[in-house]
Amino acid sequence: MSTETETTEVVETIRYTADVVCIREDGHILLIERGWPPHQGKLALPGGHVDPGETSLAAAAREVLEETGVRIHPADLTRVGIYDAPNRDPRGRYVTVSYRAVVPTGTTATAGDDAAAVRWVHPSELPLTSLAFDHATIIADALNH
Repeated sequence: MSTETETTEVVETIRYTADVVCIREDGHILLIERGWPPHQGKLALPGGHVDPGETSLAAAAREVLEETGVRIHPADLTRVGIYDAPNRDPRGRYVTVSYRAVVPTGTTATAGDDAAAVRWVHPSELPLTSLAFDHATIIADALNH
């Protein structure tokens, strides 16, 4: 007598993103104010989805430009880490590759695509508990990188 064991396969949709810790030479970090849920109104790193056929490196440079007007060449980005905790985003499973870039102190930014506002914040003034997602952890890792 044989018994069959039924297995249920769980399929999870995983979204691939890139985030950037953009640091001016004077130590200030570029943050956007999220203009949409989740975390609408909270500060976050510039970043977003990796498009089909695009690398996370190219997406990181593109997203910073689209959201803040700051142009960073992909070669000037240094990978900080990969963040893939299952509950890091309330919309579902998001895996992000984070990058660090250093720009001149005089660099200015303007709110663009998906950003309600932008601001340069010194790490000593960061509201770490009020940052969106796990961006406080990513910033801390980038500063120690």
